[in-house]
Amino acid sequence: MSKPVPVASEPRTEFTLRGIVLGIVITLAFTAANVFFGLKAGLTFATSIPAAVISMALLRGFKNSTIQENNIVQTVASAAGTLSSIIFVLPGLVIIGWWTGFPYWASFAICALGGILGVMYSIPLRRALVTNSDLPYPEGVACAEVLKVGSPGEAGTAQGAEESRAGLMAVTWGALVAAGFALVVATKTFASDVKSYFRVGDGVSGFDFGLSMALFAVGHLVGLWVGLAMLLGALIGWVWGVPHFSALAHGLTGSFEDMAGATWSTNVRFVGAGTIGVAAIWTLGKLVKPVVSGLASAMAANRARQGGTLHLLPRTEHDIPIGVVGAMMLACFVPLAFLLVHFSNQTGLGAHALPLMLGSLLYIVVMGFLVSTVCGYMAGLIGSSNSPLSGIGILVVIGAALLLVFGLKSQIDAGQEKGLVAFALLVTAVVFTVAAIANNNLQDLKTGQLVDATPSKQQWALVVGVIAGSAIIPPILDIVNQAYGFVGAPGAGKDALAAPQAGLISALAQGVIQNNIDWNLILIGAGIGVVLIAIDEVLRRSTKGAHLSPLAVGLGIYLPTSSTLMVVVGAIVGWYFDQRAGRHSKPEAVKQLGVLLASGMIVGEGLIGVLIAGIVAFKLLPLQMVSDAFAEGPAAWLGGIAFVAAIFLLYRWVERLARKAIV
Repeated sequence: MSKPVPVASEPRTEFTLRGIVLGIVITLAFTAANVFFGLKAGLTFATSIPAAVISMALLRGFKNSTIQENNIVQTVASAAGTLSSIIFVLPGLVIIGWWTGFPYWASFAICALGGILGVMYSIPLRRALVTNSDLPYPEGVACAEVLKVGSPGEAGTAQGAEESRAGLMAVTWGALVAAGFALVVATKTFASDVKSYFRVGDGVSGFDFGLSMALFAVGHLVGLWVGLAMLLGALIGWVWGVPHFSALAHGLTGSFEDMAGATWSTNVRFVGAGTIGVAAIWTLGKLVKPVVSGLASAMAANRARQGGTLHLLPRTEHDIPIGVVGAMMLACFVPLAFLLVHFSNQTGLGAHALPLMLGSLLYIVVMGFLVSTVCGYMAGLIGSSNSPLSGIGILVVIGAALLLVFGLKSQIDAGQEKGLVAFALLVTAVVFTVAAIANNNLQDLKTGQLVDATPSKQQWALVVGVIAGSAIIPPILDIVNQAYGFVGAPGAGKDALAAPQAGLISALAQGVIQNNIDWNLILIGAGIGVVLIAIDEVLRRSTKGAHLSPLAVGLGIYLPTSSTLMVVVGAIVGWYFDQRAGRHSKPEAVKQLGVLLASGMIVGEGLIGVLIAGIVAFKLLPLQMVSDAFAEGPAAWLGGIAFVAAIFLLYRWVERLARKAIV
């Protein structure tokens, strides 16, 4: 008697034309908003959850729509939205004065080829970092929960239906409260943060609690130990780093906040980059075995496909065949080679075009796989939105610039150094795109695993999203450049956008090639990373569950406190909620409602963030509703009190909801 076919092998409506078209349409708005918002504030937001919510609302009217089809829509949108992270590197070519705009086909090629490579690299990593891993993937889990509670027919039983309705209420109210709070913050009636800066000895320091329910929710989802690790990083950065380096500095002017910010930006961030670099290398070493195992599994699946036995494997184990993965990677390397040769000629380095092209391709292949693994791990640890992509960009541009210095600088004239800087930024942009997409893809594949999706179909959807994003990003960058320009670029006006990461990375490329970078800062960070690795290993071996992720500590050093402290608060509150849930007869179900509430907060702030970014970008209407004096004074107290009250009431409400809905 034959064995029954697993449920996961049953065909379902999944990869559809309407889903692909809807995903592309959604991503046009999200990508445009992300590009502008990222250049202005240095931050981008994850688009997967807002895209999933919109998809469910629009596809609900179709009888044969499924949770898997909604998952495809969010996959397309999130891939394209994540690709907007290229703004952390590509504007550097304008800032150094090499480009005056963004040539369409060159910019498209950088985004598309690097993005497709990122998809291909993430395929063999899926088993190692998703299927066979206990990483929390906060945004991937949150997106899956949103899809489950918003898709009809997922509950299965009467009790399950009741729990599903409770879950949908948790998501909905979390989203509404977070959206409402973010909207009031945009009017300046509530402050966006509670901060204070002060003198410490001969230096300065301070703190900044960003009043963001999305950041708070990320903390709930990543858990206590990651939150505590980020807190330690923030303490290293702001209790030791900023006071120490600001005391040593001469010529710092302005307010305490200006001095602290300048010290953090020019000194402490590089310490954090060194810590992240060492932690990343250590993480890679630990991942060698599972990655090799994942590659072996991918090869086994390919042999099963060739032997005609693939149907015996569950549908949830069907990746794009490894042979197709290899062919697509090769297909990307050919146009990349032409692009590199073309750029060599443009930069006046045409005499060295062949070694430049071969060396750059080798760097892209090797570094692309390394950063894909590290970024995938970091996304699984703390979420795609909080993963320090710009820190990875720092390490990649330093590596590219050093290789160019040792391999070529002695053979060129001093006047060609600018061309060498431009070439380093081009190579970094390609590798950075690989990293950004891998950072997002594994989060999406985690969502797919939780909603019973077919990996191969989701991987093709990721390719579609990359191509869609690559098509729209260059003209948006060109329009923004013409309208505003970038700080530090030739001819930039008073309204120029900050583009902080692109400015930093282009300055690093110039610093390495012109030999004026302070390596001591990166070495200090590396030393901190080594100590943290040792502490983490001792904790993991001598305690049950306790750990101190070196990557998370590095993040705490590298990111501003406005991005880290609220994550820490969310992690502690989430842990306390889970402890209280343990008193219930069904603790896991209650904890799940907490996860859904946090997911809703991310949804609400994400959607309202798109709306606010559009209003600001197109100057549709003034948002500020109070005077500057009010915004700088009472608004901080009002915002802080309202934030605490809203969080307290939401969690109390969820506890009561759990008692009623979960028996």
